[in-house]
Amino acid sequence: MAVRQIVYLPDKVLRRKARPIKDFGPDLQTLIDDMVETMRDAPGVGLAAPQVGVSQRVIVIEYGEETEEGEEPSPPKLYTIVNPEVARRSEETEMGVEGCLSIPGLVGDVERAVSVTVKGQSRQGQAMKIKAEGWLARILQHEIDHLDGVLYPDIAEQVYQPVPEEEDEYVDEANV
Repeated sequence: MAVRQIVYLPDKVLRRKARPIKDFGPDLQTLIDDMVETMRDAPGVGLAAPQVGVSQRVIVIEYGEETEEGEEPSPPKLYTIVNPEVARRSEETEMGVEGCLSIPGLVGDVERAVSVTVKGQSRQGQAMKIKAEGWLARILQHEIDHLDGVLYPDIAEQVYQPVPEEEDEYVDEANV
């Protein structure tokens, strides 16, 4: 495993529609392992293959569900999804703050579906489906947008620099 270089705007790979994965061999496994290590090193809660310069339909997410105050936090769960697509979105939406590892120093207010159903494949090529709501749904939508060349500023109501007191919060929750 290796930490790969994260690419930044205006790198053209971030604007391309990523190619579907057909070969689930060793090269894909290495890419996935490297993406997980890169995401953790950044740190972020999600990463799409184009963010490490690879125009392929792969995302990784590591996110722990929020807990009530005083409860023991649940350990984060690692999601690896190959060829993901949003199969269903709720009609209900909500505004939330997002950042991106490929656009450092900025955040934006983005309206997204509150819940989604995502279909895709595991790293071994097995069909999978994830039903998500809240922050996990937001992260999934953000990462899948990357695979279609869409970045959060394209759909944000506004984009801005966070004030220093808020910056740590955005690094933890919004860098996807």
